[in-house]
Formats: sequence, structure tokens, C-alpha cells
Amino acid sequence: MKKNDLFYQVALSLLEGIGGKNARYLYMYCGSAQNIFQKWTTDDFHKKIPGIGLKTAEKITKNKKEVLKKAEEIIERCEKNDVQILSLFEKNTDFPDALRNYDDAPLLMYYKGNAKLNDKKIIGIVGTRQATDYGRDAVEKILIDLAPYRPLVISGLAYGIDIAAHKTALKLGLETVGVMASGLDIIYPAEHRKIAFEMIENGGLLTENPFGTTPDPRRFPARNRIIAGMVDALIVAEAQQTGGAIITADIANDYNKDVFAVPSSIKNTDSLGCNMLIQQNKAMLVNSGIEIAQFLEWDNSQRINKQIRMNLDELDLNEFEKKILQYLKEKGETQIDILAYQLQKPIHELNALLLNLELLNLIKSVPGQKFSLKN
Repeated sequence: MKKNDLFYQVALSLLEGIGGKNARYLYMYCGSAQNIFQKWTTDDFHKKIPGIGLKTAEKITKNKKEVLKKAEEIIERCEKNDVQILSLFEKNTDFPDALRNYDDAPLLMYYKGNAKLNDKKIIGIVGTRQATDYGRDAVEKILIDLAPYRPLVISGLAYGIDIAAHKTALKLGLETVGVMASGLDIIYPAEHRKIAFEMIENGGLLTENPFGTTPDPRRFPARNRIIAGMVDALIVAEAQQTGGAIITADIANDYNKDVFAVPSSIKNTDSLGCNMLIQQNKAMLVNSGIEIAQFLEWDNSQRINKQIRMNLDELDLNEFEKKILQYLKEKGETQIDILAYQLQKPIHELNALLLNLELLNLIKSVPGQKFSLKN
């Protein structure tokens, strides 16, 4: 097979002990994933890249042959099973743009389906695995209200509220995507295989995990961050006071997403998580999908662009400074590593450009090595 840079990106994602942040640094400093495996040595990694210690550097070079072999097997299997590999580093893939600016965004995702993951209207619905008729009815009512707007419905394929969201979306003819905590070849729970196959035809299945990955407990919170990051709004339909739905809501809040919660009866002590979110101002109380559509301004076909409008031609800036402003205008708050990759600029040169734009009061820095336009 022809080994392009995506092949080496798959290999990079398979290196154990190399987290997302280190992988980004490796990619930025080496110029490509291919260079990581072909041109850089243990000494190079250790001495030239901040945060890459000797043990990490040795791990990269020691495991190189093994992960390259596994990457080849994964790509061949993806091609055979019509699975797309979506890369954070590739502009021409359908990697969800909403995830690109987060520090913990996956480097790669595996996708089988036909829904557009960068749809303009995306909602997530999550909740307890022990759903009641009340929770399932709430999901149905909300989706019936939202159906005229044709949103993409995201959930986690789990028991309870998740599967109710997927089933209702399919019944209404809405595309729905299940974000999985396993590889695409391991549908969990197995009882949902039939629904999962239906979703592939009218939506899709998405995971950051390669084939063969089992859904062990630590992968579910990781799955939840993808759901929270992809959506315009997250709806918690019914939830206990602890568990995956509450974790997903907390992540969505950290990502500055709009979170809605359906109030639950005080008599149902096993389902007070939504009330807790509302009480703690972590979610807005919602009784219908119409309220959500109104809040998100879906009723306004000429929805106001809330980003700053500026005529870049009127500013006395160089080419790269204008590109930075244009990118921040289109994408919003962005991490410096992503900017460096998009502009193909070394970080030390980019820092000088960013400083000048800050002094001109055009952008601002925010925690997490991120930048945004100045309001």
C-alpha cells in the first residue's frame, strides 16, 4: 500500500503513553507524522522538543516497527469495510470542526456512515441507562418539536436515554450518529447491533478507537467529551445525580456549550440529576424542543453572525496577521498549536505575530494557550 502521511498519523495515535498534547508537539516540531517515524531519532525527540523526556523518546523509537505494522492492518481493514479515517491534522477530511480547538480533541477518528459531521444544526441527547417512560417521552417530545429543523442527533448508543434518542431520530427520519467507546467492530451493548446498522444507513457510527478496542470503563468519559464537543447544544433528558450524563454535561459546560435539562419529578429519587444541573446553573430548564430552537435562533433563517465583522483590507497588517484574524473570525477561540499548523508557521514566529495583534487590541489570549478575537 502507498504510505502517505495519514498512515503515519494512524501509527502516531497507536503509540502508548503518548497523549494528545505530546502527539501535537511531535507533529508540529517534526513537520509531519512521517518525519516522526522516518527522520527523527531518540536524541532529536529528547533534546529538541519541549516536554518530551528521554523515556518518552525511547518509547517512540522502540515501538516504531510495531505500530507501523498495526497501522497498515488498520488502514487495510478500513478500506475493506468502507470506514473513513478522520484526522485532526488534515483539512480535507470530515473531522468535526467543532472539536478541532479543544486541547483533548482526538488525533484521529474512525467513521462509518453518511451523515455530515459538520452539519449546521447538531444536538446531543444523553441520560440515564435506567430510563423511565417519562424520560423516553421527553426525548420523543423534544425531537418531534425539533424535527422540522432537521438536526443531526448525537448520542452514545447506550441503554436508556441514548438508545431512545437514536430510535426516535430514526423514526422521525432524522440522521443520528452514535459515538462509541469501542472499536467499530464491537457494538456495545450487543443488543443494539440492529439499531447500529440502521444508523449507518441514516447517520453513522463514530469512535476514536481502532478495531478490536473493547469498551472498558475508562473509555466512556473519553467518549463523552466527543459528544459534548461536537454539538451545538446538549440535552440531558433524564439522569441520576452521578454518572455519564452528568459527566457529559460538565464537559459541555467546560466547552462553553449550551446545556439543557428536562426537570424531573421530586418523587423519583433515582432521577434527580437534571434538577441538580438546573439548580447549580449548569443547565437551562427546558420543557420542549421549541424552546431549544428559539434559544439557538433556529427560527431565524438570517441568524445574526455573532462573530466580529472586520474589513481586513483596511488594517495595516502583514499577510500572516490577516490570516490569523480571518481564522479566528471563522473558527472562534483556537489553541496556538492549531494556529501554527493551519498557517504552517513555527510556534516561535507565531508568538511574535500574536503579540503584535494583542498590542493592537485585536485579539486576546485565554487560558490553555488559546487565542480569540477581542470583543
